[in-house]
Amino acid sequence: MQKLIAIVNVIAWAGFWSFGYLALSAQVENIAQMVTAAILAAMGGGAGMLAYLWLVRHTEATGYAKPANRATKRDDDIHGEVL
Repeated sequence: MQKLIAIVNVIAWAGFWSFGYLALSAQVENIAQMVTAAILAAMGGGAGMLAYLWLVRHTEATGYAKPANRATKRDDDIHGEVL
């Protein structure tokens, strides 16, 4: 399953970069091409980000990657203004 998600990740980011370039390099007169490419680039970027986040969470859960450093919650409460 993780290999399929990794393939989706690569294809989605490739779509993001290629359609993003097409959206930015389109002629100003051709608004339909620009908007279509921008929408496809946004969909590719969204799918790529979701696949990447799934891969990161999966590798941390399985122990393949070291979990990220996260702050721990302190037991003592701080009251008042903190500078």
